[in-house]
Amino acid sequence: MLISFVLPCYNEAENVRPMHDWIVETMQSSGFDYEMVFVDDGSRDETYAKLKEIYQTTAAHVRVVRFSRNFGKESAIFAGLQYAAGDIVTLIDADLQQSPVLAREMAEFLRDNDAYDCVAAFQSQRREGKVTAFLKNGFYKLMNRVTEIEFVQGASDFRTMRRSMVDAILSMTEHNRFSKGIFSWVGFATRYVPYVPEDRHAGSTKWNTWKLFKYAFDGIVSFTTMPLRLSAFAGVAAALGSLVYMLVIIIQKICFGIAVPGYATLVVLILLLGGIQLFGMGILGEYLAKTYVESKRRPIYLAREILDSSSLR
Repeated sequence: MLISFVLPCYNEAENVRPMHDWIVETMQSSGFDYEMVFVDDGSRDETYAKLKEIYQTTAAHVRVVRFSRNFGKESAIFAGLQYAAGDIVTLIDADLQQSPVLAREMAEFLRDNDAYDCVAAFQSQRREGKVTAFLKNGFYKLMNRVTEIEFVQGASDFRTMRRSMVDAILSMTEHNRFSKGIFSWVGFATRYVPYVPEDRHAGSTKWNTWKLFKYAFDGIVSFTTMPLRLSAFAGVAAALGSLVYMLVIIIQKICFGIAVPGYATLVVLILLLGGIQLFGMGILGEYLAKTYVESKRRPIYLAREILDSSSLR
């Protein structure tokens, strides 16, 4: 049985060699045949040079896909799955925070349990600030309320899948990808296991609060139309509020002779209604923008160079 390790890389020059060696050490006595598929996502450091060096010394079990530019981790995951030939495929980061030992245990579980198609790891202990943790928890709760699929809190991209699930994921060729949602949407039987991430070997994380927020918003837009409905409800609420206020003004004028409120009231109402309209247009614009990008049918990534000594691809 062949297991493929898919490793997206972005500026991981100091990490790819130690990660390669750790996987080799872990898998040598595992009973599995194995390979590694490194995807260089347009790195600006020496990542590709290090990967080429690894390939030249261990070409039998290493493939390298080099992007023409940075397309993002989602595209790197898709490319890695495309070039993975294994009966079982493991997605794992190249920064040594996710252990190949656990990945081997995941593969062993799938080998011995036909009832499951995937084993996914979730962080049992988070190493992040309270604000970030609060926002992430809120995101998972929101997604589980507004979508028809289940998002397991803390579940990461670190997972091992059978070939049937990988093929199902590859059949979904949308440009705007949100893997956490795709993994759940395909609906294969998944076992979730806790893990504690290791310390990063070198370098710094590529994620910050803004990128996480953007990633979460992309996920919401990709898997639910709730924002569109929200803007519609806001418009209805504003229209009803305006109608009620108009009736109040008419009654005040006719029955009590109270002067109609002037400039300040008009400004407040205009700003309120204008803000609601712009909010709705902004939400609609996000969906139209994604539809526009999808309609172009551009490739999810472009490979500048592929190092592959096998005849499998």
